[in-house]
Amino acid sequence: MAHQHPISPASGSKVSGGELSIGELSRRTGVPIATIRSWESRHGFPRPRRQDGGHRRYDASDVDAVRGVLERRRSGLSLAAAIERTSTPGDRSGSVFAELRRRHPALAPHVLTRRTLLAMSRAIEDECCARAAPPLLFGGFQREVHLRAAMDRWRELARTARRAVVFADLPDPAPLADGVPVEVALPPDAALNREWLVVCDAADLPACLAAVELPGRSGAGAGERTFEAVWSLDPRVVRDASRECAALADDYRPGWRSAGVPWSDDTVLPASEDLRRASQLFERMVSYLDATR
Repeated sequence: MAHQHPISPASGSKVSGGELSIGELSRRTGVPIATIRSWESRHGFPRPRRQDGGHRRYDASDVDAVRGVLERRRSGLSLAAAIERTSTPGDRSGSVFAELRRRHPALAPHVLTRRTLLAMSRAIEDECCARAAPPLLFGGFQREVHLRAAMDRWRELARTARRAVVFADLPDPAPLADGVPVEVALPPDAALNREWLVVCDAADLPACLAAVELPGRSGAGAGERTFEAVWSLDPRVVRDASRECAALADDYRPGWRSAGVPWSDDTVLPASEDLRRASQLFERMVSYLDATR
């Protein structure tokens, strides 16, 4: 029989009514009490009820939630991302565009043509390839034919990236391998089937572009297709886009993360005032450029 260490009544025992003390939560999950308290202080997770004496009390469901965080951490997610996915699993829309609009309502959407989106995407890709420290890259191509047309570029990007991930309606994704793009097949009902994405998550060059194709244009020629788009150079916005892309890749291709790849940490500095001004000027320039086409 395995030896069990005694647990003090103040913080370690199971209490009546189906509630758990912090010590019992620690015992069931294997997470030290000090770590649980740190998670609560820094991330608001888990969320205990407080008794009159200040003692924490947890539900049995908190055991599964903490275990869920541990599992997502083992798969490569940062602590903040693992807690976020565990805390709100039912709230995710499956759309990177929608999540950015929800989390950052100040982002101004613009209706742009495919030609303008392509130019913006290539500019982000080229800068990532030429200047960024090894980035985490995501690209959304909707259809396999669009991905294959850009695959040479993305193979080059993948050579120096921490990881490059591409989404499309692929019937047969390529095997996972280092130094090549991770191909993620989209199911027929995935929101990303209507979205155009480029995300460069790098400390020295954060950039993201997310666009959703406007309805009723499926029969239009390539040059006539139009999208509602948002973009940003704000590190916080880019990190949110990166996390959402990674979470969707987890859903559609589990195991894509490499154990040896250094994933993004939780430290993200806000955009400077100069960067915000530059972003606003860039938005105005793109709007005028697209209007003259």
